[in-house]
Amino acid sequence: MTTQPAPLALEPAHDPMPQAPEAPDIDACCGSGCDPCIFDAHDMAMDGYRQALRAWQARQEATGAAEVPSAAADADQAKSQTRC
Repeated sequence: MTTQPAPLALEPAHDPMPQAPEAPDIDACCGSGCDPCIFDAHDMAMDGYRQALRAWQARQEATGAAEVPSAAADADQAKSQTRC
């Protein structure tokens, strides 16, 4: 008689926290007023990140996840970005 292995338990859907886009190096800007500047592109990416983070936080709260990190620290960091 052969035994069948126990079925694997299904894990809850993996929903990783969004990661903020890496800020461009200050020296990467050419300073010639490009439109869009690399910092403008980063600002747009940060806007998308903040939206994704708010949606992720709402999903975590809805599923009763433990501590849900705040987006305030990321927003403050982005606002302090030096512009060319």
